Formats: sequence, structure tokens, C-alpha cells
Amino acid sequence: MMTPAPPSHRSHAYWLLDPDPKSELQARLGSLYRQWLILRRNPLAAMGLTVLGLLVALAILAPLIAGYSPIEQDFTARLAPPSVHHFFGTDEFGRDIFSRVIYGTRITLVIVLVVVAIAGPLGLIVGCAAGYFGGLIDTVMMRITDIFLAFPRLVLALALVTALGPGIINAVLAIALTGWPPYARVARSEALVIRNTDYIKAARLSGCSHARIVLGHILPICLTSTIVRVALDMSGIILIAAGLGFLGLGAQPPSPEWGAMVASGRQFAFQQWWVSAMPGLAIFVVSLGFNLLGDGLRDALDPRRR
Repeated sequence: MMTPAPPSHRSHAYWLLDPDPKSELQARLGSLYRQWLILRRNPLAAMGLTVLGLLVALAILAPLIAGYSPIEQDFTARLAPPSVHHFFGTDEFGRDIFSRVIYGTRITLVIVLVVVAIAGPLGLIVGCAAGYFGGLIDTVMMRITDIFLAFPRLVLALALVTALGPGIINAVLAIALTGWPPYARVARSEALVIRNTDYIKAARLSGCSHARIVLGHILPICLTSTIVRVALDMSGIILIAAGLGFLGLGAQPPSPEWGAMVASGRQFAFQQWWVSAMPGLAIFVVSLGFNLLGDGLRDALDPRRR
């Protein structure tokens, strides 16, 4: 009697890719696994994911990687060029720019995460509610959305920060309050299609409340498109935060915020170019990484593109 062959090391992958899933959990895990395969096969998306991973690692390991304090001044090393002692040189106060760029990743990540945590759910709920209810509610919500979209986002953020006062908290609130309208538009377009489907009608007939239908049935379906839109918008969030910092309305000195670091190096742009070029390069690399990751997520999560 033949003994059964040992299970292959790829048996889990076959189980996830089974075209006839035996349970809802298997179906969901299989869908996530297929999306991960699409994302992994995209070299640009993998590059963006690598940049994001490095950003998180630098933020966590900043005390171990940075060789100097990001705020401690040393006027004996003022405006020193890049060298083995100071990889990115020093600024006008003798602070190590490499250490400040490393610690600045923490501020950048906090800004992105807080803005996404506020603007994403807000836009998703507004869009789903407007698309589901329609009528007067849809008209009022979308006209409010149009008012926000009528102004350039940076200009509107500048106005809000000016009214609230300079500071990292007010800058994050301003970016979040001006960032939700695109997410609301995306969610509304999905909800307009979903609200007339058979299973939504069945949910109404079974006695489900409007809140339960919106939060439990429509919102999860609109979530995928919103995630893609948020991923594509992260680079814009970084640029707006850097712009506010450049104008002195974001994180205040001596915080190692990249936009403020670029602003402090304006007067040395031609002689001591590294003062503003290094944080500017960090902004460029991280923004590019988020753009590449957003494109990859769009390919992986959008069934129409697949």
C-alpha cells in the first residue's frame, strides 16, 4: 500500500488560489493573496514598498542610525561640507543634517498617518452616505465638497493654518480638513452603483437600518477604491506638509522637519548647497516611493485594471 506523498511546500498557495473556495475566510484570504502577487510582480510597486519599509525602519531605528542629536548645536562645525564625520554636512547652527533628516522621518510618518486617519474615514463616510441616500442629502454634501475642491488644496491649508496658528498640530488638522473631498467623490461614485444592487434591496427588506446598510454593506465595498486614492495622495500630503513647513507654518524650530530644513538653507543655496539639497532629496525620494506604491496598489486592487 502506497503512503501518501508529503504535502508540497506550495500547498498553502494552492489552497489560497483554489477557484472554488470552501469558506468565506478562504475566499477573502485568496483575494488578498492574489492582490499581493500582483503587487509583488510590479517592480515599480515593489520599489515603492521598499522605500516605505525603509522610511518606517529609519523612523524606528533613528537613535541607532543617527550619530548626532538632531537639535544639539555645534558652532565649531558650522556649515561643514559632507564628509565621513557628517555624511550630509552641517547646517548654519552646526547640527548634523544626516541626523536631522533621519529624525525627520518620524515627523513625516506621523503627519501622513494622522492625516490619512482623519481624512480617509471622513471622506469615505460622507461619500457613502451621499451616494446611498441621494436627493437633498447628496446635493448638500456634494456642494460642500465642491466648495472645498474649488480652492487649491495648499492655498486652503495655508488659510486654515493662518487662522489656527502655526504648529505641527494645526498643520496636520489643516491638511486633513482639506484632504477629504477627493475621497468623498470616489466613495460616492461607488455608492451610487451599489445602492441599486439586489443584495442592498434584500437588506432593506430584511429590516436593516440605513446606518447598518451604509456601514456594514456599502462602506466595505467602497473601501478598496478609497485605499487606492489615499495611497496615490500620500505624496501630495508630504509635499503640502513640507510646503507649510517651508513657509514657517508647520513644525517649528528646532524640530527636524524637512520643509523647514529646506527653508533654512535658502540663503546658502549656492555656496553650501547641502543644507537645503539633502532634505529636499529626502522629500523627493519619499514622495516618489509613495507614488510608485500607489500605482501598484491601483493595479492590485482595481478589478477593472486586472
